[in-house]
Amino acid sequence: MKDMDHNAHSVYLLYYHLVMVVKYRRKVLDDQISDRAKEIFEYIAPNYGIVLEEWNHDIDHVHVMFRAQPKTELSKFINVYKSASSRLIKKEYPKIREKLWKEAFWSQSFCLMSAGGAPIEVIRQYIESQGEKH
Repeated sequence: MKDMDHNAHSVYLLYYHLVMVVKYRRKVLDDQISDRAKEIFEYIAPNYGIVLEEWNHDIDHVHVMFRAQPKTELSKFINVYKSASSRLIKKEYPKIREKLWKEAFWSQSFCLMSAGGAPIEVIRQYIESQGEKH
């Protein structure tokens, strides 16, 4: 299976689209801070079987596309990432603290969507058609 990830017992292709928002949508993300946040993501990700595919930002949120393994604990990784990046960014860019409320960098919530492959309806039709004689 071309372009699939695998381990000893399975073959998989798991893409996710993650959106993380700065607390209270504070407008603090510039290219430099986004690049640092991306570096931190790339440093932590391999420990969770995650591979960064795409990263982009606006002034108050980031969009991330990544691949993961079936065993990956996504919410654990996201929380570890948000804690580490928040701590490091505030330490390395002390001016940013003036724009934050109560020291929090990221909003507690996040948006995580599975992504990639065929649209849901195509998969649904494929599964429904299994076993039919053509």
